Amino acid sequence: MKVKTALILCAGYGKRLSPITDDIPKPLLKVKNVNLLDNTLKFVASIGINKIKINTFYLSEQIKNFIEKKNYPLNIDIINDGEKILDTGGGIYNLIKNSDEEDFVTLNPDTLWNSNYISTFNEMEEFYFKNKIKNLLMVVKKNISFDIRFKGDFNLDGNILSKKIKKEFIYTGCQILNRKVFQDISKNNFPMSEIWNNLLDKKDLYGYESLNEFIHLTDIEIFKKLN
Repeated sequence: MKVKTALILCAGYGKRLSPITDDIPKPLLKVKNVNLLDNTLKFVASIGINKIKINTFYLSEQIKNFIEKKNYPLNIDIINDGEKILDTGGGIYNLIKNSDEEDFVTLNPDTLWNSNYISTFNEMEEFYFKNKIKNLLMVVKKNISFDIRFKGDFNLDGNILSKKIKKEFIYTGCQILNRKVFQDISKNNFPMSEIWNNLLDKKDLYGYESLNEFIHLTDIEIFKKLN
């Protein structure tokens, strides 16, 4: 089985990159002359996914215009959060409501995805379907993060994520999930961490380790270092 739809999260304000993001949405920033959203779309194409849904809110017209001008050979659907920004979980849930698919990969464009991630994603996808799970996060040891300030999000024991002991793993911004993880949600605005915490309590949140150097556009300091 294969994931057929990618969800790319592009709604945020990018406040930690102000004043650069006062006029440009974070996904359209360039790192070493590479546009973050363009880079993410190319990565999605490289893992064989053609259907893409992008959520927008802040400076949404710029993202819409960028997609239209590039004329990608992909099936891209841009969906605005609406009157209020929906947070990460709400944004993903809103995108899923606009699809008939069961399984999705979500990607944050502020991670510098590259060809080294293709094999990792393929292995992760195989693990997800083989084990019939509902949420699988790509994580990386914090000691191979370009930004050494990350404190870590999770512990990884086998492929089970927890937060009970020293947290050595960082979420990379890539996850595969099934729409059923939202079945008990009755609100529109919530962080994805709420879903994860519910699964953590049941020992039902899974992780897959990436061995690639993790380069993430955290803030203005990292932006300057990378450029």
